[in-house]
Amino acid sequence: MASIRTSSGSAPSAARMQANDIVIAPSLLSCDFARIAQEVARVEEAGADWHHVDVMDGHFVPNLTIGPPVVAKIHGAARLPLDVHLMITDPDAFAEPFARAGADTLTFHAEVRRETRAQRETIAAFRSAGVPRVGIAVNPDTEIEAVADVLDEVDMVLVMSVFPGFGGQSFLPHVLDKVRWLRRRGYDGRIEMDGGLNPETLPLCAAAGADTLVAGSAVFGAPDMTQRIREFRAGARAARASS
Repeated sequence: MASIRTSSGSAPSAARMQANDIVIAPSLLSCDFARIAQEVARVEEAGADWHHVDVMDGHFVPNLTIGPPVVAKIHGAARLPLDVHLMITDPDAFAEPFARAGADTLTFHAEVRRETRAQRETIAAFRSAGVPRVGIAVNPDTEIEAVADVLDEVDMVLVMSVFPGFGGQSFLPHVLDKVRWLRRRGYDGRIEMDGGLNPETLPLCAAAGADTLVAGSAVFGAPDMTQRIREFRAGARAARASS
């Protein structure tokens, strides 16, 4: 679990804040689902670090994607960790199914668990199910303070840089302030950015303090996927080094 600065403590050093390696996590939502095993292999060969898997229930977001059986098939085809992003109204009920399916990281939305007590119950359900890493996500119009009380209980905070539900949206730059707020507060877990990341916007996320970077169409739609992932990694590292 991540640690945060106490009210009497000092801010972590820049070195500590940059201790997490850059992770490039292409979103499988943008892959060819008719060839998903081949797409998984293709993005792994291109140099990805994680697979980002978007789960939508048609209630929390106006779209419907995949469930535990498909995630289990992806896990069977993959060599890299599965970063499973639950955009669903009842994450607790699906903790065990997605853990069994092979989720390495399981993230739920603060918008469906607004009270601290409810957030802690979901985190506990995920831990009890055996999920290695637990994350909490916030939409662009949700204040980052909504997750302040559980920062020392989660491994990752996912800051949405678009509104969830569909790929291909434009990056919303105001959410970078949330990343900066987390780092100023002393959060040293992973900060993930998801939505509208491309060669121009991804370095902005890294400079603000994000270390886990999700891109869908910018990776799967690139003429040279390997070169695109290399470009992303180099741009993120350079932006972080100069920030």
